[in-house]
Parts: sequence; C-alpha cells; structure tokens
Amino acid sequence: MSRIGRAPIKLVNGAQVSVSDNIITIKGNLGELHWQLLPGISVEVSDNLLKVNRADDSKNQRALHGLTRALLQNMVTGVTEGFQKILHIYGTGYSSEVIGPWLKLTVGYSHDILLQIPEELQVKAEAIPRSKGIRSDFQSIITIKGIDKQLVGQFAAEVRNCRPPENYKGKGIRYNDEHVIIKAGKAGTK
Repeated sequence: MSRIGRAPIKLVNGAQVSVSDNIITIKGNLGELHWQLLPGISVEVSDNLLKVNRADDSKNQRALHGLTRALLQNMVTGVTEGFQKILHIYGTGYSSEVIGPWLKLTVGYSHDILLQIPEELQVKAEAIPRSKGIRSDFQSIITIKGIDKQLVGQFAAEVRNCRPPENYKGKGIRYNDEHVIIKAGKAGTK
C-alpha cells in the first residue's frame, strides 16, 4: 500500500483542505467531508497537491499510509464530482417509489419494503418502458447519488439485498453493470 500512499492527490475544481487537531476537512462545490487522521499519519498541502506522510516503516504504518491516501482521494472526488450507483429492478409487478424520506420497494413479497434514505443521499426512482416479446413491461431504475462513497455503496447494497437477482428468470434488483447468468432449469436438461 505504500506505493499508493506515496502518490500525491491533486486538488481540482476548487477543493480546499484544512487540518486542525488531527481532523482533516475537505470542502468542494458539492459539500464538505471530515475525517480523523490515524495515529502516525500526517498530511501536508502545497501547490494544489495533498501528500500523506507516515511516521515510520512498520507494517501497520505502511498499511495505514495507503488506506489514508485512498480515503482522502475518495473524499476529494466526492466533494468535487460526487458518486452515483444505478440499480435496475427486473420482474413483473416489481416497482420502486420515493415517498418523502423513504424508498418504497414492491418486489414480490406480501408486503412493501420501506427503506429510510440517509439525509446525505439523493435517491430518484423512475419507471421506463421496455419491450419484451409480445408484451411490454416496465423496468424500474433507482439512482443513488451522494458525496460519501461509503454511504452511497452501503445504501445501494441494502437496496439490492431486499431482492437479489435470481438465476432462473433474472428477477430481482441488480446493479447497472451487473451480469446475471441465467440457468436452464429442470426442463432444459432433457
């Protein structure tokens, strides 16, 4: 991880960094993120470059060096560009809807699933028509946006976990770039 830790981070699009009491604050046009530096790790800012330094060459410090650099890079990217996850819902009668601070999922259970949307995220649910054979069906798309990469990924994983895609018909919730291999089933073996 030390090769990753040695690479400087470029501060682009007006990202501003301040360090006080071992807490680093990164501000950008989309928001502001804070993170507490780990023991033995220091940060220096010069000429729109952010460099992460470590106290010694112990195994633990080398690991924390790369970790800190990767997290700070994600923070800079988050406050300048933001992060986004797109989920697709496949299945007849499956849908999603944003109701205030809640995401309502209708995914084949006897009840609807309500997930509370964290305040830091923007979630949009829309249904688009798609033609499949003779009948036309609607596919629901959920877009999750935010500046915190961990929070965006965590909420997307919670939504997907409500109904993961199954292998026989492909029904369920999947990521935009996720490929599900469809199995033949019993009738396909004869």
